[in-house]
Amino acid sequence: MSRTIHYKTAPEDRISLKQKSAYAVGMLVNNLQAAALPAMVVILNLGLGMDPVLVGLLGAIPRIFDAVSDPMLGYISDNTRTRWGRRRPFIFTGALTAGLLFALMWQLPPGHSQMFYFWTFLAASVLFFLAYTVYATPFVAFGYEMTPDCHERTRLHAFANTVGQLAWLGVPWFYALMASSLFRDTVHGARVLAVWVGIIVAVLGVVPAIFCRERKVLVPKAAEGFLKNMGQFFKGIGATFKCSPFVKLCGATFLVFNGFQLGMSFSIYVMIYYLFSGNNSDAGKLMGWFGMLTSIFTLCVIPLTAWIATHIGKRKTFLITISLSIFGYTLKWIGYNPDHPYWLLFASPLVAFGTGSLFTLMGSMISDVCDYDELETHQRREGVFGAIYWWMVKVGMALAGLLTGVLLKVSGFDVALGAGQADKTLFLLRVFDVGVPIATSLIALGIIATYTITEEKAHEIRAELETRRGKANSAEKPENQ
Repeated sequence: MSRTIHYKTAPEDRISLKQKSAYAVGMLVNNLQAAALPAMVVILNLGLGMDPVLVGLLGAIPRIFDAVSDPMLGYISDNTRTRWGRRRPFIFTGALTAGLLFALMWQLPPGHSQMFYFWTFLAASVLFFLAYTVYATPFVAFGYEMTPDCHERTRLHAFANTVGQLAWLGVPWFYALMASSLFRDTVHGARVLAVWVGIIVAVLGVVPAIFCRERKVLVPKAAEGFLKNMGQFFKGIGATFKCSPFVKLCGATFLVFNGFQLGMSFSIYVMIYYLFSGNNSDAGKLMGWFGMLTSIFTLCVIPLTAWIATHIGKRKTFLITISLSIFGYTLKWIGYNPDHPYWLLFASPLVAFGTGSLFTLMGSMISDVCDYDELETHQRREGVFGAIYWWMVKVGMALAGLLTGVLLKVSGFDVALGAGQADKTLFLLRVFDVGVPIATSLIALGIIATYTITEEKAHEIRAELETRRGKANSAEKPENQ
């Protein structure tokens, strides 16, 4: 009977608290950008009266540009050489630009047609997502390469995701805030809130660019790596999709996270029209409490996930935590009780196991995959892997937005009916809310059950790499070549 081998992290592989903290602030900004847009986009339907299918298209179309910009930006940052490093110039520029564009994109004037709002918001969204890519793609790659140790990678992502989770504490209250008496209406609330979010993104987003230091790696010159080798770029994209462990991680994330996102898209509708008979204020408060409690429990789940993963392995930890989240989604069905609407809160601790464990584990597991890929291809491609991974996440989010509009149509939902929605509509909204994340999580469990990079395998890969090319440097100073 084989015995699981555990390895201790060498002192030189540890990441300092200063570096972890700076990276964690960047994760907070990254999560805020990812969470704020879907939390506010409901205003286009409930505030401006746009058709839900058009709203869904607004979430889906910008991802067409992501399909090219994400992996290309990853490739560019992999092959960039500046006195400030490969990643930091992009992070700095992207934070400032994304913050400005997010604030501007919600300044929609009243009294215009649906198509005016559609085309205006679409143009602004495309620009925002391009700026977000400039920030997020190098930032994610940065985290993959901060340490060569498989356990320290888990600790880094646990620490960063714990801080990043603070964004999810506030975002669930966005609708309640926009619908509050502080503003004339929800549309006015969205305008003001967007400015606040934009300022936070711009100010805090530059922190990792200023305070983090990159490990020194050998990369080709920028002109040769990008301008003269576009064929190599597309070849590398193809090779990435042939990396079986990476494809499995992408598939599992796509299913778990976007199943959660799609389900939550219906939650506010269920709360407004099923639990509170059209009362926006009461529904907004419950949405805020559920989201905040889920985020608080997630803060507890993240370090617990890291601890479990360093003792039993990342794959087994994923199987346990996602199974617990499935039970949590089941409890949501019971919690949707108009006579006792706050029963819903009992589901939040278990739902948190899905949201809390996913990116903590996946960030660390993709770092291991980057080593596996170097062994196979003799290249370091954190930027490309990170870009494609998060592009898959964003495509899923766009698909979730599009399907939300389509499924709202299927359910028979009509905003003009107010509290008079049909019983069949209210039933289908609950089915979509609860059933979708259960189904997608079950499929993800089957995928990760076949994942093969264990702790022992990761250390074997590292040892072989260091025999071949030596140990990577852990430099605190930026590269000046």
